[in-house]
Amino acid sequence: MKILIADDDPQILRALRITLGAHDYQIVTAANGAEAITAAIEHHPDVFMIDLGMPELDGIQVIEGIRGWSSAPILVVSGRTGAADKVEALDAGADDYVTKPFSIDELLARIRALTRRLPQPTTEPIVTLADVTIDLTTHTVYRIRAKQSVPIRLTPTEWHVLELLVRNAGKLVTRQTLLTEIWGSEHVTDSGYLRLYIAQLRKKLEPEPGAPRYLLTEAGMGYRLLLDLPSPGTAEGTA
Repeated sequence: MKILIADDDPQILRALRITLGAHDYQIVTAANGAEAITAAIEHHPDVFMIDLGMPELDGIQVIEGIRGWSSAPILVVSGRTGAADKVEALDAGADDYVTKPFSIDELLARIRALTRRLPQPTTEPIVTLADVTIDLTTHTVYRIRAKQSVPIRLTPTEWHVLELLVRNAGKLVTRQTLLTEIWGSEHVTDSGYLRLYIAQLRKKLEPEPGAPRYLLTEAGMGYRLLLDLPSPGTAEGTA
């Protein structure tokens, strides 16, 4: 199991790398908030351990960035003991909070508790947008016309954008998350890239690209993919 530890204290990073590594965890470390986001994207850890008081981006910003695309457990490990700090971290998306100093036994117990909540592997989702079907398992997109499946060809980048939106269907995916995930943190302000690829996806997937029904823009924030709701009377067991 892979754990990303983000903390600006090199002694803590070293101690946790050695201690948790001895318990067969694979450890990735980051010394500031920006490194944490980059490492999260590159390594896709199973668990995050995040300090709050980091340079570049603070812990709350890191949590919010991670929650834009990942549901992996986040354990805050911080010297801040105030109730307000804990509430802010939990509201931002953290799953648990441990204050420094802490015992290794307690930390291991918290990690075990969080990993017990991890969902079991399932098949990748298949979603539909009107007459378009998106299959994440086979990485295919096709449209049904005259009872025939007509493939829709996407570029690798178009697929990457679409996959991120599908995996977070119904949720806001921020521009920062999309840009960082696809092009890297150095392009986090290059929103023109994103507008171009969203426009291309709308042309290929939307019934009316000029009046999008599924790939929606959240002004100043990012994008949201909406799925069709089941029609009344289509529930299992109905006629």
